[in-house]
Amino acid sequence: MRRTFGLLVAVCTLVGVTGVALADTRPAARGWTAKIPAGSPEARPVRGLSRIGAIEHATGALERQGRLVGKRRELTFAYPGASYVKLHFSRLLLRPGDRVVVADPAGRESYSYTGADLADGWAMSITGDTAVMRLEQGSYDPLGMRSRLAGLGVSVDKVARGFAAAETGPAPAAPAGAGPRAGGGAERDRAESVCGGFDEKRDAACYKASHPIHYQRAKAVGRLLINGIELCTAWRVGPYNRMFTNNHCASTTYDVRRSEVWFNYECAACGGFEVLRSTKVWGDQLIANDPTLDYALFSVRNFDAISRFGYLELDPRPLRSGEELYIPQHPRGLPTMIAMDDPDERRGVCAVDDPSYYGYDEGTDVSYYCDTEGGSSGSPVLSQENHRVVALHHFGGCPNSGVRIDLIHRQIGRLI
Repeated sequence: MRRTFGLLVAVCTLVGVTGVALADTRPAARGWTAKIPAGSPEARPVRGLSRIGAIEHATGALERQGRLVGKRRELTFAYPGASYVKLHFSRLLLRPGDRVVVADPAGRESYSYTGADLADGWAMSITGDTAVMRLEQGSYDPLGMRSRLAGLGVSVDKVARGFAAAETGPAPAAPAGAGPRAGGGAERDRAESVCGGFDEKRDAACYKASHPIHYQRAKAVGRLLINGIELCTAWRVGPYNRMFTNNHCASTTYDVRRSEVWFNYECAACGGFEVLRSTKVWGDQLIANDPTLDYALFSVRNFDAISRFGYLELDPRPLRSGEELYIPQHPRGLPTMIAMDDPDERRGVCAVDDPSYYGYDEGTDVSYYCDTEGGSSGSPVLSQENHRVVALHHFGGCPNSGVRIDLIHRQIGRLI
């Protein structure tokens, strides 16, 4: 379809405004210093998810000073063109009352941390190409002697930054054989797919007036940023603290806790470039998952912050061929889009092709030709009839397919 949203950077610069020092290697007195656990993305190859960025080495530190030292303690990490910047602390050793603030240059998006706030050192991402880190001291240490002896301060050793538009390239073309209804089964291409040679997805904002219920349901769908550089889609299910995505996106609590969920990440106008301000929360606990049905049910921290975006309900019934569908999603990590149109269908709306299709096992999926792309994994597939979720999208290949919600509900309906 459309214009490429401003995704991210080729040339990296690190600008120390004031108070810059090399990473301190002295023994820690309190708080923590980061260690890379075995099996983490830094210690192993990244799994086969869509990637939106890269992890770059960075060197910057702010040492805790005495109250009598009049010095602004701030560092700026700038990556021109990036759509987000995410800092990793290798050291976060502070006195009681101290905090580290990470914000955008204007201060519109800001997060503060103490030594106990970050289990693995990763801060929440900052939207845009620049993150400013500031050390705010909350207790008195006249000349900073105790702080220096204890090695107190904060160090950054790496940054996750988004790809520049030139690094992502154009949207992928429809796969070969996608025009006529091409084969299926276990051997087909699993890549997320635009079917029929033309991308029919549109910004969610394009449906705000013409399809207000569709637009409102899409509010419950979030962009999932995993390990700082990988993409999927997730969504709220039911009135409680529960979210769905694919098992191949997050299969452990470790994965969940290293994930951000962005709500309200959508274009302000149809076809526009301005994006609404997002609300970001951390993943918390993996509640249930299944590799064959490819679902992961999880919770988030700070649930109250996202409750206003509403939730989706499940429709655990067998589907029929021809039933009309739509898929709110974050393809390629873009602001919310909705796949609904399909000129090849009789009524011009994408619909169920096969209600009992081969997924990871015989008959576990429902197939359709609604357009998807990398990053759409985990999206809800909703029925046009009642606006409830009938499948959990996870495969491409034209037809694309999602896991049948009736099978998932049979396993974990009691947990939702």
